[in-house]
Amino acid sequence: MIDIHLFLLAIAVSFGFIFSYLALKERDLLKALALSSVQSTFFAIGFYILAAPDIVLAYLAIAIGAYTALIILAISKTERYEVGE
Repeated sequence: MIDIHLFLLAIAVSFGFIFSYLALKERDLLKALALSSVQSTFFAIGFYILAAPDIVLAYLAIAIGAYTALIILAISKTERYEVGE
């Protein structure tokens, strides 16, 4: 019988991969950044299920906090939409 923790871990990681794919396909950079933040949240949930709370706290602070702020700053200095070929 499958353990509930493994099932929740599989769901969290699957959603993380789905949001990663959606972020890669998005042409609007701010929407891609929001999708990337959701992806990071699901991976942090996966780390929490794996009983690594110290990694979760560092991952949330860096991946959702600092990374998002730096990318928003970079987007504000450039164009918001990615130009297609």
